Amino acid sequence: MGMVGQKILIVEDDDSLRPALERLLNTAGWLTTAYSSAEALLADAAAGDAACVVCDLKLPTMSGFDLLAKWRGRAGRPPLILMTAYDTPGLGEEAARCGAAAYLSKPFRGTALLEAIDAAITSARPP
Repeated sequence: MGMVGQKILIVEDDDSLRPALERLLNTAGWLTTAYSSAEALLADAAAGDAACVVCDLKLPTMSGFDLLAKWRGRAGRPPLILMTAYDTPGLGEEAARCGAAAYLSKPFRGTALLEAIDAAITSARPP
């Protein structure tokens, strides 16, 4: 994990999973900021300085795909990883086509998330 210490943003509406993700990432050495909605992330002017975003796909108002579309339209935005408990055939491929850095189906191993974050940040880094 070469970029430990940088900020990872978490967008998760589940009030028990959000702090669990924060604990996992903080324990691994990442700094975190968590949001309960995509709108809250978009409203945060400081969100652009993060290394990566981890976002639930199914959110109450704006979905992870909607956020990804808005996020990609902003210059200099960090990579976004989508995760979902509602995996269906082809959803991972759709996430990749839409520009997601990775796609994880819940439940997933904590190491899988850490590896996805590391890979997303590494691939987003200029050569």
